[in-house]
Amino acid sequence: MMMFQRTASTLAISALLLASCGGGTDNNGSPAATPPASPSPPVAVYAVPAQESLSVTDVQTVLAGAISEAQARSAPAVIAVTDRVGNVLAVFNMTGARPTAFTGSAPNGDNIDAQNLLIPAAAAAIAKAVTGAYLSSGGNAFSTRTASEIVQEHFPPAPSLTAGLESGPLFGVQFSSLPCSDLSARFGAAGTAALIGPKRSPLGLSADPGGFPLYKNGVLVGGVGVMTDGEYGSDPNIIDIDSSDEEFIALAGTAAFNAAANIRADRITVDGTLLRYSDATPAGFKRSGAAPAFAALAGLGTLVAVRGYNLATIIAGTAYGTEASGIRASTSAEFANPDAFVLTDGAGTDRYPVRGGTDSAPITIAEARALLEEAFTIMSRARAQIRQPLDSRAQVSISLVDTNGAVLGLVRAPDAPLFGTDVALQKARTVMFLSSASAGTELQTDPSQDVRDFVPRFRTFLNDPAALTGKTAFGDRSIGNLARPYFPDGEIGRPNGPLSRPIGQFSPFSTGLQSALILQNLAEHFLFIAGNPNDTAQRCTRITNSTKLANGIQIFPGSVPIYRGSQLVGGLGVSGDGIDQDDMISFLGALNGGLRVGTGIGNADKAIRADRLVIPLSNSPGVRLRFVSCPFAPFLDTSAQNVCEGR
Repeated sequence: MMMFQRTASTLAISALLLASCGGGTDNNGSPAATPPASPSPPVAVYAVPAQESLSVTDVQTVLAGAISEAQARSAPAVIAVTDRVGNVLAVFNMTGARPTAFTGSAPNGDNIDAQNLLIPAAAAAIAKAVTGAYLSSGGNAFSTRTASEIVQEHFPPAPSLTAGLESGPLFGVQFSSLPCSDLSARFGAAGTAALIGPKRSPLGLSADPGGFPLYKNGVLVGGVGVMTDGEYGSDPNIIDIDSSDEEFIALAGTAAFNAAANIRADRITVDGTLLRYSDATPAGFKRSGAAPAFAALAGLGTLVAVRGYNLATIIAGTAYGTEASGIRASTSAEFANPDAFVLTDGAGTDRYPVRGGTDSAPITIAEARALLEEAFTIMSRARAQIRQPLDSRAQVSISLVDTNGAVLGLVRAPDAPLFGTDVALQKARTVMFLSSASAGTELQTDPSQDVRDFVPRFRTFLNDPAALTGKTAFGDRSIGNLARPYFPDGEIGRPNGPLSRPIGQFSPFSTGLQSALILQNLAEHFLFIAGNPNDTAQRCTRITNSTKLANGIQIFPGSVPIYRGSQLVGGLGVSGDGIDQDDMISFLGALNGGLRVGTGIGNADKAIRADRLVIPLSNSPGVRLRFVSCPFAPFLDTSAQNVCEGR
């Protein structure tokens, strides 16, 4: 199967915003008192998910439900099923199903990055299934329609409601769990350690409706994804109700493995807006009665192999939380907090143990441990944004890196969504890299002129020829401010930020520097799926020091750079809950970790934080960047408010 472009896209195949909670003074203009470090919870406070998994029979049931609905709709489909950690358990290709699909186009037709590309339909179905599994947990069930709502340039997306609305809270998350990620595992022969998750996705995360999570006995066990219409895009209008064959077919596949109604996205609010879960309902199914057995439908198509992801067979899923799943509870020697989970290699070894740095001014192991443990403690006290029931504890993944991008520790809560594992590392590396003295120089080493051009645009926009030389500490919220197709975010008619595409070229497949950096990787990977001998490397950039951004960059909030005094020494990234919660956990984790060890390590000095920068705009006094933005009254164990203010 060949991958090519339909048009001459540039894919290289071979109003003043207030200073945020990172500010230096409280509301009275006086320095805020430094809070004491949080005490570590003495006992476990999280429930551990039961170790459920999809059996071969279960996978057949999912496939049968989807196949029978597709047959009733005369819409032959490609159907993929994964487990919670992204192992592809089966891909079924119905006779007559389209073998390929096109990604969404740019509004002005000037297609760049991953826009308007012909991609394997099976790869798209896998991406949808992975997304349903990765964005969900025991406390929230998100679909690819939910993803569509939260990654677009306005939230909620609707042509008649969008003026002045900021971008989606997880804007950019679609470029995570990438096929080039150095964190995500790769498929090997059945029965080998290469089946250990979490796995990569061939297209990152998906915003195309037709992907859902799967639950067994109330426990998240995987996802199902469907492609049939040949269009791999997103839904730009939340007001209307779509009638999507893909969504009905995928929903039919979940019939015996539905998410509980009380945790679905449409029971969860973000900024006062109820999220969307599905425009399809069982009442709209066209099949009559229950689905027949899988064996009775086998003549409608065949199981297929997708190179790099699965064999042409059905396998059972792994139970999340077991050594075999690649994610398990930590030992007391690995991490002090009894609730911590870690990534494992399948043979008992923590893949990312807490350790000292690898660079010239290394974070010590004591400092690394303090930063990670204090961030974990903040998380365990924080009120969740996206979890049900209300007043649940936040559950996230936390990563620490040094200035080489080397991982100095990665821990997560027991039921944190899987997507956050890769994203937390992206966030940590992003703020470390763009706050470094060599950021501009290293971006100029990329072979793509498109990537190199972001450097002068960035400097011109900030009116600072010395930008990207280490003079400013950027949080990922700051980077997000500068990576939106409108600046300020959401204000129609304003110019795009210097790290974004202009609005006429923007889409969820083309965000700017984020997508430009990994374009060649995507091209290599699609050619590999089609039969080329070499897959893309586990290195999501072409810059000289590519380990610094080895799983790509991320452009929504939840990370801070780490300094020892005035010297940048790393980055701390958090992902898995609301973006304000992610910001707070990273910011206060760095603060409290530094107080605990007393070595001068912690957050950047207030004088160099990005919220000291005011960007001049026409007809405006200027727009101040943000560093972090923390939630009000965020803790379950205290009524304290403005907990980041002035610190």
